[in-house]
Amino acid sequence: MIDIYETIHTLNKEERRQFEGFLRAKNKRTDTKNIQLFRLLSNSKVDKNLDEKLYGYPNRNAYHALSKRLQDSLIDFIAQKSFEKENTATMEVIKLLRTSRTFFEQNQSRIGFKTLKKAEEKARKNEFLSLLNEIYYTKIQFAHCDLKTDVEETIEQFKANKIKLHQEEQLNLFYAYIKQEFIKPSQDVSKVLSNALSRFQLSLQQDISFRSLCRILEIANTIGYTTRSYATLLPFVLQAYKLLKTNEKLLENQRSYYIQVLYFVANVYFRNRDFNTSLEYLMLMKIQMNLQEGKYEHTFILQYTLLYCLNLNYKGEALKAITHLDNFPFHKFDEQEVYFLDLQLSYIVYNFQQLNLKKVKKLLNNFSRSDHWYKERLGEVWLVKKNLLELLLFIELNDIDLVTSRSDSFLKKHRHYLKNQKETRVLEFVKLALTIHKDPKIITDSKFLNKVQKMTKAETKEYEDIFDISFYAWLKSKIVGQSVYETTLTLIGSNTI
Repeated sequence: MIDIYETIHTLNKEERRQFEGFLRAKNKRTDTKNIQLFRLLSNSKVDKNLDEKLYGYPNRNAYHALSKRLQDSLIDFIAQKSFEKENTATMEVIKLLRTSRTFFEQNQSRIGFKTLKKAEEKARKNEFLSLLNEIYYTKIQFAHCDLKTDVEETIEQFKANKIKLHQEEQLNLFYAYIKQEFIKPSQDVSKVLSNALSRFQLSLQQDISFRSLCRILEIANTIGYTTRSYATLLPFVLQAYKLLKTNEKLLENQRSYYIQVLYFVANVYFRNRDFNTSLEYLMLMKIQMNLQEGKYEHTFILQYTLLYCLNLNYKGEALKAITHLDNFPFHKFDEQEVYFLDLQLSYIVYNFQQLNLKKVKKLLNNFSRSDHWYKERLGEVWLVKKNLLELLLFIELNDIDLVTSRSDSFLKKHRHYLKNQKETRVLEFVKLALTIHKDPKIITDSKFLNKVQKMTKAETKEYEDIFDISFYAWLKSKIVGQSVYETTLTLIGSNTI
């Protein structure tokens, strides 16, 4: 039952409407209760007596059979939706490859090779290595039908592509291994990265593809986000960037990867609090986005805007960042789920730091999905930040009932995770925040002051995460009598205000 409930809550409002239509088309009888069960599970928590609600009396056997059929239908629907979203370029290459084989089988070799050439060009452009493998194999298989085809040359292309494909497979293994390793707390980031590259025979010095290098940088940024150890990643990221920058031919053919790399480099500089250098790389990113008549503008504008406004906010230009987002057309980019939500959450942070509480409350109400959904899509670190913002908002609004319910909910949801990740300072922060809420006069108590001082002092080290500092700055501001924003800039070492 938990599985089916969680599956349903991965669907958005429109997808649920479509699924009901999917069920109606599938139902052969009018008395089928699958839509009724779907609605019950969509609108409520797991209920032990759903069989009675459906049938009017206890009927567990019929209920379990219905649940099983509904779960199967959900899987079919999600699979169908996934297929509809399948990469268009990939499908085009597959169609061309299959069509060419049909022509060869019908002894139409001339048009077969012509079609295969189109498939090869598209596959090479998009680096579809596994499809290129099939294309070269087909080309070799039917080479005897065309004297113009150089078999030896095609075999060499096939072998070279096999090496690239193997490298891609190693990269996927490297990625899976790294993700698993960093589930464990207190890992040495540089050491794990280095050992993993060696284990899977990968090196930044190799002649590896632009996409592969981009993927490695993506992994490095993911590690930095999870472990908040961006300082140790900077040399690694810069080494990779230099290799990409010198390969002008690849840059021209694979500009989207280059734009993504510029974002990764800018992000690492931002996380290391070098805001001006981060903005320099963002300027390079913007230039690349504007080339080819702004071909990549829509794809990357959310990432660019997210990091651009973060830099503005933390270098002392918060009002400029807020104004920029006040005028940003969020509705045009909601399909880019992760960056869309990241940008919205950062917008809320800026307004909270300025104590625009009504606006913060309104913006938080836009997060209408379940916490489980956000955790699945963006991870628990993101959800912890969102839930902390909600708690601090209700403390500032002095809403006693909501403070109590949100603090209880926060501890219930995140205590185990935070302890497992050795992030007990977050739990201590919540405890101190609730103490201030219950007894504002305690800020003059020496023992309490020592606890706050100890916590915020630990957060000013160079390797500490800038977003963690933003939360602790709220607590510090209560003690020193400064605004939240001024205290934030002080703790991160900005002297621009």
